[in-house]
Amino acid sequence: MRDHPLKAIIEAALFAAEQPLTVDHLLALFPEEARPPRSAVRSALQELREDSVSRGVELMEVASGWRFQVKAEFAPWVSRLWQKRPPRYSRALLETLALIAYRQPITRAEIESIRGVSVSTNILRTLQEYEWIRVLAHRDSPGRPALYGTTRAFLDHFNLKHLSELPSLTQLLAMQDLPNELLSDEETFDVEEDETSTD
Repeated sequence: MRDHPLKAIIEAALFAAEQPLTVDHLLALFPEEARPPRSAVRSALQELREDSVSRGVELMEVASGWRFQVKAEFAPWVSRLWQKRPPRYSRALLETLALIAYRQPITRAEIESIRGVSVSTNILRTLQEYEWIRVLAHRDSPGRPALYGTTRAFLDHFNLKHLSELPSLTQLLAMQDLPNELLSDEETFDVEEDETSTD
């Protein structure tokens, strides 16, 4: 540790990792007898976050932990590194995802009732393949319909730590023309709260 400061070790680990790292992941990098205090790891993360303010990358805390990522303002240049164009999402897919995020747990029939049109099986399958939604349970009613909710991967993709960080429905409707029925009930954020909390 004398030759390799804690901050440098954490920075190297975050760059090498293929997924976000929690404080527990970072502590596990060290043998037990040389393990730094949790508070020291948190301080190092905060310093790294401050160090990245004037850089092209930023240190973000998302639902699954901490990760370095390219700042959004540099995406137009960095995206040219890849031949494959980023996916474009249909309005129907985004509306379905928004309904699940804001009204979870929610059934397919409830989504269809709000949108006023049927939900394509392909949309639900695509959202599950992206690992943005999952079946939370089955409602105890005829047919036992699946109840959908969002996942930790959904939060990570949209740079969120908790569902409570989603914009309010009023803000969302101001950004896009989404169904006004979204506003009919109170927003609920408690479904994933236990799963998405991190150290």
